Amino acid sequence: MQTNPSTLPLLEELLMARGPGGQEQEVRDICLRELEPHCDQTWVDPAGNVIGLIKGTRADTKANQPIRIMAHLDEIAMLVKRIDPDGTLRVVALGGANPINFGVCPVDILGDRDFIPGVLSFGSMHSTGETHQGADVLSGNVNWGDVHIITRCSSEQLEAHGVRPGTRVVLSQHWRRPFRVGDAIAAHFLDDRAPMVATLQTATLLGQRRKELLDDVYLVFTTQEEESNAGALYAASHLPGDATVAVEVGPVVAEYATRLGVDPIINTGDKNGCYHRRIVDQLYQAGRRSGLTPQFALLADFASDASAIMSSGVSAQGACIAIPTENTHGYELIVEGSIEACAATLLEFLLNRAKG
Repeated sequence: MQTNPSTLPLLEELLMARGPGGQEQEVRDICLRELEPHCDQTWVDPAGNVIGLIKGTRADTKANQPIRIMAHLDEIAMLVKRIDPDGTLRVVALGGANPINFGVCPVDILGDRDFIPGVLSFGSMHSTGETHQGADVLSGNVNWGDVHIITRCSSEQLEAHGVRPGTRVVLSQHWRRPFRVGDAIAAHFLDDRAPMVATLQTATLLGQRRKELLDDVYLVFTTQEEESNAGALYAASHLPGDATVAVEVGPVVAEYATRLGVDPIINTGDKNGCYHRRIVDQLYQAGRRSGLTPQFALLADFASDASAIMSSGVSAQGACIAIPTENTHGYELIVEGSIEACAATLLEFLLNRAKG
């Protein structure tokens, strides 16, 4: 399955947009723009989730079985913990990130009034065990206590920019553009920009075939998935329906027997518990009908919006479909055509789930 030429510009635009948890406006704006032409209604809820509703045609509204399809807006990032007198920033993770996920790199510091550049640093490699930070770097045991961000601003200048504890720090746009590797695309933040594009493609395809759709579909692009699943929990508790499917990236790891390719991963369970057996099977069969060979996987060290809201009791049924991805939460890589394969599977699932 080849990548649709229209996929790559949208994917790149989303990758360039900065979207740390709780501050996803750049991503949200693109998502709304792409969603609106294909939905009956679109809105942003009080939690910051983007929601698009495509109404089903079922005449008996009592028999309608709404479903929520969720991809998340946010990316892993950093939070300013404190500002040293010389203007150096000390940071902690926002979402599931370790310093190695970013490496030493340029960053954008998202002040309240404007953005300023910085460099994430582990310190000099040319040091001995006498320097604690240097010892950690040399041993490969870098933790957030070893990390600082060089700003070349005074603390007074940073205050004027609106930089304070809690300020988000993200990978600079200087390093965000995707990189072609043979038949694959690599970039930071394919989690969750690639699943977002797959979900937006699903909206486009559903819009073209809405006469075949029986039940209402809520396309939900959630906030703060990486940190707390707060957006998904809010949406699930306020939108109709008992079923939620998360659209994610899936780790390509030998212990899960997952492989890099176009065939989507159908997650059977994760650290929050098992997914709903019937929906899991429906997703698998939808992939098969789309000419794919979906991969079942039990992703033990993983979680999604769907499993979070299932384990909290907010949603009765949940499932997760994932795009196979190397280097999850790092410099990620997906195969050309895998976004389209995920969208094709979702389309087939949504058009035929009521028959299953």
